[in-house]
Amino acid sequence: MTRPASASWITRTPACLADGRRIAAVLACAGLLALPPFVADGFALHLLTTGFYYTIMAASWNLLAGFTGQFSLAHHAFAAIGAYTSGLLIRYCAVPIWLGIASAGVVAAALGRLVLAMRAIYLAIATWAFAETIHILLTAAYPFTRGELGLNVPPLFGNLDPIAYYALFAGLAVVSVATMYAIVKSPFGHFMRAIRDDDLRAESLGVDTTRVKLLVFTVASAFAGLAGAFYGHYLVVLSPQMADFNEMAKLIIMVVLGGLGTVIGPLIGAAPVQMLTTYLQKYGEWDMVIFALIVIALMRTNQGGIAAFVYAMAARLRAGKPPRVC
Repeated sequence: MTRPASASWITRTPACLADGRRIAAVLACAGLLALPPFVADGFALHLLTTGFYYTIMAASWNLLAGFTGQFSLAHHAFAAIGAYTSGLLIRYCAVPIWLGIASAGVVAAALGRLVLAMRAIYLAIATWAFAETIHILLTAAYPFTRGELGLNVPPLFGNLDPIAYYALFAGLAVVSVATMYAIVKSPFGHFMRAIRDDDLRAESLGVDTTRVKLLVFTVASAFAGLAGAFYGHYLVVLSPQMADFNEMAKLIIMVVLGGLGTVIGPLIGAAPVQMLTTYLQKYGEWDMVIFALIVIALMRTNQGGIAAFVYAMAARLRAGKPPRVC
C-alpha cells in the first residue's frame, strides 16, 4: 500500500525540526564561544582557557570511567607526562614545539597501555600508585626536571596574549569533545558500554574486551597527554603540581557533578568547578572539603549529576509538563 504524499511529508517534519534545533544549538554555542574575547578581561579569559583544558581532561576521563567502567586514578599524571615530555625534549634536544607536543601525545598513549590486565579496585590502586610514582619522580629528579623550582618552557605563540590562547583552547576543546562524541556514538561505543555494564558478559557475547580497553586507555591517555602539553606551553613553567592527586580529585568532581557516563556531563561540570576552585583558593585545602560536601549533597538528591536533572527537565518540557525543581 502506497503512503499518501501528504502523510509522508508529515512524518518527515519532526526530523527536519530536530535538525533545525541541532543547527540552532550549534550556532548558539559558536556565538557564545566567540563572545568572550570582546567582552571579557584578561583574567576572565584565563579562567575560560583553563576551563577548556579541564573540559578536555574531564571528557577524556569520562570516556574511560563513565563509558567503559575503567576507573583510572592516573589521568592527571598522563597530562603531566605530556607536558614534561614536550618541555624536556625542547630543553635538552632542541626539538620544535609542535614536534614536542606530538611526542607528548605518543608517549602518554604508550604509557596508557599499562595495567590493563587489572579490574575494578585493583586497576584504581595500580593507577594511583603509578600517578604517585610520576609525582615523586618529577619532584625528586631535580637536576633533570628542575623539581619544585619549575621547568621553563617556551610559549606557543612567542607571547602570552590571552585571546590567542583562548581561541586555541576553545578549538582544542571543540575538536576533542566532537571526536569523543563520535567514538561514543559509533559501534565501538556500544562495545564500551557493554564492558561497563558487565565485561564478562560482553566477552561471552564475542566482544574483545581486552582490545576495547586497550584502545580506550590509549585514546584517553593521548587526549590527556596532548592537553597537558598544550597547557604546559600556556603556563610556561611546569611544576610537579600537575601530577598532584588533588588534580585527579578535581577531575572526578567535575565529571560526577556534571554527570558520569553522559556526553554533556564534563561540559557542564568542568569550567564551573575550575572557576569555583580559583575563587576558593584563598581557603587553601578547604576547597576540596567544600567540593566534597557539594558532591555528597548532589548525590543525595540527584545521583545522575546535573546532566540527569537537565535531561529530566527537557523530557518534561517535551511532554508538555511543568519542570520539577526538586
